[in-house]
Amino acid sequence: MISDARVPLERQQPYGTAYEQMLERVRYEGAYPTREKADEAVRLVLAGLGRRLTGDERVDLAACLPVEAARVLTAQIPDTRPLTGWAFVKDLAARTGASPATTRWDTGSVFSAVAAHAGPDLITRILGRLPTGYALLFGRAELTRAA
Repeated sequence: MISDARVPLERQQPYGTAYEQMLERVRYEGAYPTREKADEAVRLVLAGLGRRLTGDERVDLAACLPVEAARVLTAQIPDTRPLTGWAFVKDLAARTGASPATTRWDTGSVFSAVAAHAGPDLITRILGRLPTGYALLFGRAELTRAA
């Protein structure tokens, strides 16, 4: 579990109800054995998304998410180098030492919960801003634009 090392675990503030519900959804979707594993996945994936997403979509997504999740997303400095969906998964895997398959699973589980909070219109806007490959991570078909 990712935590603030300066504050002992027993003295940290409990999560808000909305974040607890998000964790339970991720735990269910990802079949994680504990809430702590779901929390690790949420923090990893949202931090990665925070490095990719900019503009109004970033602000609007943060407004839809529980406060704890929004903080993770917005604490990241956006990286200007574009990454495809698969490169995003490989980048997260490299940062954690996990396998790409495990990281892909984590990403899909978290993005499912993110999509539930954001709604289809915002997810469509987000996908329009990101390079190819993210739609599949959000559980959508990857559509190509007509020439």
